[in-house]
Amino acid sequence: AELNMKAGKKALDGCDHETAYSYLCAALSLLPKDHWENHYDLSLRLGFLVASAANSTCHYDKAIIMLRKIIEKAHCLDDQLPSYILLSQTLHAQGKLNDVYDTCSAILTELGESIPESYTLCKSSEMLAETLKMYEELGDKWLKGEKTDDKTLQTTLQFYNVIVLASYFCKSYSMVAYFTCKAMQLSLQRGLCDHTPLALIQFTTVLNKDENAMLCYRIAKDAMSLRERFDVAAQIPELYFNFYGRIAWRFEPFQAGIEHLRRGFEAGLSSGHADMGLYCLLHTIKFVLFSSPSLKSTLKEIDYYLHLLKTYKSEVTRNFLRVFRKTVSLLIDNGEATSTAADPCIGVGDLNDQNRKLRDAVLQHSVIRCYWSGHNERCRNFGEKCKHLFGQGRQSTSYIAQFFFGLNAVELIKKRKQINKSKEVVQAAIVAMKYAAANSAWNFTNKLRLLEAEQVAHTRTNHDRASILYEASIKSAKRSGFVHEQGLACEKAAFYYQRGRNYQKAREYFQQARECYQVWGSSIKVAFIQKELDGLNPDALPVSAVTEAVHIKIGTNSL
Repeated sequence: AELNMKAGKKALDGCDHETAYSYLCAALSLLPKDHWENHYDLSLRLGFLVASAANSTCHYDKAIIMLRKIIEKAHCLDDQLPSYILLSQTLHAQGKLNDVYDTCSAILTELGESIPESYTLCKSSEMLAETLKMYEELGDKWLKGEKTDDKTLQTTLQFYNVIVLASYFCKSYSMVAYFTCKAMQLSLQRGLCDHTPLALIQFTTVLNKDENAMLCYRIAKDAMSLRERFDVAAQIPELYFNFYGRIAWRFEPFQAGIEHLRRGFEAGLSSGHADMGLYCLLHTIKFVLFSSPSLKSTLKEIDYYLHLLKTYKSEVTRNFLRVFRKTVSLLIDNGEATSTAADPCIGVGDLNDQNRKLRDAVLQHSVIRCYWSGHNERCRNFGEKCKHLFGQGRQSTSYIAQFFFGLNAVELIKKRKQINKSKEVVQAAIVAMKYAAANSAWNFTNKLRLLEAEQVAHTRTNHDRASILYEASIKSAKRSGFVHEQGLACEKAAFYYQRGRNYQKAREYFQQARECYQVWGSSIKVAFIQKELDGLNPDALPVSAVTEAVHIKIGTNSL
């Protein structure tokens, strides 16, 4: 049994999880029936290794059975704690987020922590301010402090880090804020440990708002710098998910985040932390969609990962990928050849509903889809339903959705529909993009300039200003590699010049838009632009083409 256990441990350390599971199950089968009574330490170590390997190979039910057996047989809470941590991670991988919350809440209570039934928004704001003040007072002295040997602190922070993520999906913002602040305050009071960097980054994800984004980015970078001093190899997927997926995009190009999140995904799968690796994957696909180098390659990548989920069995990841896939499929050809599937079926729930985040994603993607499809009224309806997501502390998808919600409002103004309300929507979107572009010109300047161009163009009071803004948006999108938004800016400029009867200029911009959409891989947008080009006034022909036509006519008359 011990020989097989050593072989299994070696395979597990080398990320050969299937081999490890085989050896460890063999070791377990060789133990006598009374092994818990007569070989307690060996049973405890071997049982945990079997559960770890089962979790890593996606045998989640078998992992849970083994972990519950260890918890039942363990002599004390200290011997149970590692199994409770792994149990929480396994339940998370299965999407049982309320069970994760209940498990962590019970253990934190046993560890002497206070877990409220609910927490008000006012109290959470006060607690965030108090925690931030503590951090700023301790500053560099705390960050450069020695690592503590306080094992209780390490264990407590582990459970807080797990319950924070579960709460993000199944509890209110106030509860998430409470847990992040508690973890942060514990570390500030009792010292640094291996789980401090993650606690620090999770704190910034809750604190993060438009007006203090730079401060949060600085604190999060401080947390990432602690990686060099502490053993955080096993936490790489969680660190990358929180830093690159939820903080860094405000300042760094979407494309940079993609590379780091891919590494987080790979690290999660190779280390047996598939649940966190898959969260990195979701943000990878999201940023790929935002930067959109090629819709067809994005669709192919999503389909590959959906196939991979037959092994990893994460219903949460599968549902989000289905939402992303529908968006990409509609943008390519309206699902005609790419077989779009319906969004996951989700009803209306409360703040403790674990499908709340998925429902938010469906609403925001519906805004994006309807705008690109030209369904202005539907876009407005979906935008109204998710306006609460356009507030403070938002995530990247909210900015993208609000950008298209603002552009859609301009179209409604042109159609003389809900003019005053639509003007408010446009102005709110411009304010949001100004905040975003102030931090990340790369990701948001083109969006800001296009909204401003559309706003000025509608009034028809400053032709030069509108022309400059359209061109600025085109150049900014091209510089950032956002070919789809470069095409959109060209399209809007073309319509602007068409309304002004400058058909030659309109043709030039329509042709640029068509080229961009061809690179992007959107058949529906290419067809739409081609229809506009075909319907342009013949006077829009370039000067060279007109001259050639005149020469032909003259030649015919001479004959």
